[in-house]
Amino acid sequence: MTKSITEYYSDPGFTVFKVPTWRAKFYTFLSVEIWGNIPSHLQRRLSSWYSSIYDKSFSKRIIKPYIRLNYSDKDYLDKFKPPHGKSSFESFQDFFIREFRELPKYESPFVWPCEGLLCDEQKVGQLNLVRVKCDVLSVATVFGLSDREIPEEYTFTNVFLHNKNYHRIHAPIDGTITRIQHVPGDLVVLRPWIYKETPSLPAFRNERYNIDITDDNDKVWHLSIVGGPAVGTIELAQGIALGEPVKKLQELSLFYLGSTCCMAAPISPRYHMQNTFVEVGMPY
Repeated sequence: MTKSITEYYSDPGFTVFKVPTWRAKFYTFLSVEIWGNIPSHLQRRLSSWYSSIYDKSFSKRIIKPYIRLNYSDKDYLDKFKPPHGKSSFESFQDFFIREFRELPKYESPFVWPCEGLLCDEQKVGQLNLVRVKCDVLSVATVFGLSDREIPEEYTFTNVFLHNKNYHRIHAPIDGTITRIQHVPGDLVVLRPWIYKETPSLPAFRNERYNIDITDDNDKVWHLSIVGGPAVGTIELAQGIALGEPVKKLQELSLFYLGSTCCMAAPISPRYHMQNTFVEVGMPY
């Protein structure tokens, strides 16, 4: 059944935004100055080792208590199925990369590509420059582009995917893939509330896949799929390749733990604003 458009709403689970400034600064120091100064290849090796724990069969015992702790809907898992054609969830990682049994249906040509907290939403031309290590960078850096390649009237959004959120990224529109780029980088902590005024800081320096989709009006939608600590890998979905057509809500990629999804779009969100919660398939 097709769902109707709803007003935006907040996620009460994100009251951690009230974290004191002194604590946020301390977390930022640990993430950027301590962990962030470990060589990237060691960050990835440690993250891969950590994430491998969730591939072990004993980790499936975490799933039921985790659902009880994080979801008020006791039947939450019923709308999902195990990944890769499995008949059951064999590990916590299987739960983490769960698949929809049936994709959500909304009457909208533009939809959100992921589920999570909309922690940043601004016009590209109004975004402040960000200092990363010794460089001052513009938002185009997130998408692996140079200044002015993204029009100033485009809207930049960053959706933070909490561990409890669905961790697959889908196409927001019908179109054609016109660019795929892998950007090696760090894996600093993603949680936006520890960066206060610059919640998208990790997207400027972390490992990511950038995917451009050109729609039927010849407008380019830029997506950046950003990894964080404990990400073993970012995996592109089958059939996602340069020059291939994609349909709205077609799967683009999945994360093996931890992620953020940034987007620069030719239109602004119509039903959501910063610090509200979005879901896959909701009208953008």
